Amino acid sequence: MKNLITLKRFTEITNKFSSIAPIVVVGDVGIDKYTFGEVKRISPEAPVPVLEVTKEWLKLGLAANISHNLKTLGVQSTLCGVVGEDNNANVFDTLLEDEKLNTWGIVRTKSRPTIFKERVTTNTQQICRIDYESSEDINEETEKKLIARFDEFAKTHGAVIIEDYAKGSLTKNVIAYLIAKFKEEKKLVAVDPGKSTPPLFYKGANLLKPNLLEAKAMVASLGYKENNLEAMASILVDKLELDMLVITLGGDGMALLDVKNQPKMKIIPTVANEVFDVSGAGDTAISALTSSLLAGATLEEAAWIGNCASGVVVAKKGTATVDLKELHHFYNQLAAKMSH
Repeated sequence: MKNLITLKRFTEITNKFSSIAPIVVVGDVGIDKYTFGEVKRISPEAPVPVLEVTKEWLKLGLAANISHNLKTLGVQSTLCGVVGEDNNANVFDTLLEDEKLNTWGIVRTKSRPTIFKERVTTNTQQICRIDYESSEDINEETEKKLIARFDEFAKTHGAVIIEDYAKGSLTKNVIAYLIAKFKEEKKLVAVDPGKSTPPLFYKGANLLKPNLLEAKAMVASLGYKENNLEAMASILVDKLELDMLVITLGGDGMALLDVKNQPKMKIIPTVANEVFDVSGAGDTAISALTSSLLAGATLEEAAWIGNCASGVVVAKKGTATVDLKELHHFYNQLAAKMSH
């Protein structure tokens, strides 16, 4: 791991986070609820565990977790997404306000509920997850409202993160308009792709960050039978006209391709010490990657910072965030470990 980013560059880049232009985050948004307790018996009504609840909490979920991650890294952002005309939409607004995130980019519609996911867990395992959602595409009227929201932000923001959970907010029209608008303004377009979205919807993005399973599915959907990592990367870069590609490989790190500056694929290892929970690690990675690129990092430097940020959050339970103090602490521990 001798190619670890230097302390000087790590500090220079992360110190700029608070002064870079804000980032627009567009995608499916919702609430994550955690219901936590102990199981001491099986229900007499059916062979299921009875959870005695000891605590419950709500967090910003889906793309809203990216804005929360950016906030804890010291980066300003504007979140754009769609919620229902329901009580959970009010709860969602309150959660945004609690984290001092603005609600300007949020569109309400009667045609779908606010996405709400409840995870029922004990100390050792998740018992079940309950989802309230629609994954139908938003209608034309809601599309127009969403486009009108982010349209005005393209001039004043430095980049857009398109966070696609394939829940219907990011239609073909919305994604095409986003990419065209931000590229016209010469702003960075970063995409965290959805599992079932046709890959060609993302054509022309600057940066694509799929995980390995998503990359395989995208290549197959483009009509190729290919499992070799380098071949898959070159297909994606070529067919989707990307500048940069980062494929996250879980415990095996990240594969990077920077068409203009580093056209040969490079793999950097994972740096996580312990893994409690991978939920939200992808959100943290795209937040740190995009912020670092805006702060003047090369793709490799940005990937190291993204890697360290993910290393912090996977050691936490639930959808988590990382702040700059934790990020620096993690880097210092990693650098010390590697110098031995």
